[in-house]
Amino acid sequence: MKAEDLKLVVKEKYGAIANQSILMNQSSCCGTTGCCGDLEFSMIGDEYKNIPGYNPEADLGLGCGLPTQFAELKIGDHVLDLGSGAGNDCFVASVLVGESGKVTGLDFTDAMVDKAIENNQKLGFTNIEFVQGDIEEMPLPDNNFDVIVSNCVLNLVPDKNKAFAQMWRVLKTGGHFCVSDVVVKGELPQALRKDAEMYVGCVAGAVSMDHYLDIINSAGFKNITIHKLKVISIPDEVLDKYLSKSEMEDFKNGDTGIFSITVSGHKQ
Repeated sequence: MKAEDLKLVVKEKYGAIANQSILMNQSSCCGTTGCCGDLEFSMIGDEYKNIPGYNPEADLGLGCGLPTQFAELKIGDHVLDLGSGAGNDCFVASVLVGESGKVTGLDFTDAMVDKAIENNQKLGFTNIEFVQGDIEEMPLPDNNFDVIVSNCVLNLVPDKNKAFAQMWRVLKTGGHFCVSDVVVKGELPQALRKDAEMYVGCVAGAVSMDHYLDIINSAGFKNITIHKLKVISIPDEVLDKYLSKSEMEDFKNGDTGIFSITVSGHKQ
């Protein structure tokens, strides 16, 4: 599938998620409506509930980590959240940077931007703006942000080299990013990668961890740090839809795995 076709699938599926309130407070990459075909399994378990700024209505259960936990946000920072969705991480960041700071949420899907604006109108944060745009071609100025965060979004971007190059461009010198994402170790069975629905399910778009770190390094970032690496377990009933019994055994007993990773890097 071509990159533009994959982007269309992402926009359609996440638009559907934004427009279905039934997904609220679900800790699953796909929620509960089967938006990702047959793939419905828990991605995280990381707990937002007691974090200042957290709002359940903005949590669509689409993340794979807590990037704000390790982003070292401080009062006055200008923060960019890539793939901001319904605004969950933006609202958390807003509290951390205070009234003198600013948070910009960028999302590819119009419906998600609308949902985030609607949520913010209820919450009343005055230091947040939401922008529609493509992470590969951000409609944002150079050298503008102190910190970039993102939660389970960059794995959905077809050209990750472009994404990290754009992150470098919009960060100030001395700025840094902290993102949570999905990576793989070893070679995923081909059947898990073929389905475009699976792509939107946060798995088939993932690259190997080594390649992911190489992309970050090639973009020019320094002091690259892995803060957290957590295995994502796929239930047998899900694997059974894609793999034969022998392939499933090989998958479970080998070195191959799917992980959520939270990583940071600095622009020097």
